Amino acid sequence: MVQASVLPNMGAIDPSLILLDEKLPGGAYWHYVIKRGNTLRVTDLEGSQGVSMICYNADSPIERVNVADTAKIQFNAFLKKGMVIYSDMGRILFSITEDTSGYHDLICGCSNAASNAAKYGEGTYNKYGESDYNNSRNNFLKALGKRGLTRKDLMPNLNLFSRVAVRPNGDLKYVAGEEKPGSFIDLRAEMNVLVIISNCPHVLHPDTVYKPKPIQLTVWKSPAPAPDDLCRTANEEVIRGFINTDALFAQE
Repeated sequence: MVQASVLPNMGAIDPSLILLDEKLPGGAYWHYVIKRGNTLRVTDLEGSQGVSMICYNADSPIERVNVADTAKIQFNAFLKKGMVIYSDMGRILFSITEDTSGYHDLICGCSNAASNAAKYGEGTYNKYGESDYNNSRNNFLKALGKRGLTRKDLMPNLNLFSRVAVRPNGDLKYVAGEEKPGSFIDLRAEMNVLVIISNCPHVLHPDTVYKPKPIQLTVWKSPAPAPDDLCRTANEEVIRGFINTDALFAQE
């Protein structure tokens, strides 16, 4: 296992603070509950073709990420350090406390069986009728099933390590070549968050050969937010979001 704390070009993490540290192969998926106050670091090890993510309030999964509100409230469809990820109830799931990639997409959704077949061909199917070209929609559904959730609980996703340009006519173009091996994003959980990650290529990635790259997933005990925390003090809207979020835990 590669220790995330010693990977090149990364902010060092004290090994004593690391709770979980594992590599996720290309095409695979991962699901885990990040406890409030801990941080999930997602690291691009080799130049990712995109990483899709959805998340829920682990204590009440009827509350889940809302990518439209995350973009609208912050006037930005591309995530970066200092921004937050909103739930559909106006509360905060994650704060982005560090980011060395600079390119994360809220617009494009995720790959599915049809988009993969159109780009890569049919591939080889196993006895369950599944292609070896895994796609994020199917990965999400598999992970949801293991958490007692179903297709109706699937919602639009975020895409990490993906630069998408919006042309003047509204067309979307994936900008290849911006991948930076060793870059990472830190997501501090502001409630207990069930996160599901699918390590499959972005639906608009131009490569027609299926070769998703591995990523590193590190959960660590991060420090408590300071009074001037960048994410918690960014603007009046986010301050209200944190008031609503912290109220869930006021009696702990």
